[in-house]
Amino acid sequence: MPRSVNHVASRNRRKKVLKQTKGYFGARGNVISVAKNALEKGLGYAYTSRKLNKRNYRTLWIARINAGTRMHGMSYSEFMGKLNKSGIVLNRKTLADLAMNHPEAFKAVVESVK
Repeated sequence: MPRSVNHVASRNRRKKVLKQTKGYFGARGNVISVAKNALEKGLGYAYTSRKLNKRNYRTLWIARINAGTRMHGMSYSEFMGKLNKSGIVLNRKTLADLAMNHPEAFKAVVESVK
């Protein structure tokens, strides 16, 4: 009896990998063995970068808040300490947005903390 090979499933598996590597440079986009390695590497980088992105945004928000508070004669750490003691619950993303786009509202927050 001849050996039965599920060509449909294996072809679909390969097509799935090649579809995900579409646009990669050279053989990484069209040779299955190379594409599979490139895809694994890329997915690993994507996973790591999702974590790094959160760190980078938090750093950016802190820099913006610091710049905003220094305009009102206060440091970032001093501001955050007083903010927590006063019981105002605003996250860094919101505070950074206020500091950048709504300086008068941010000034009101700083004044209420002082």
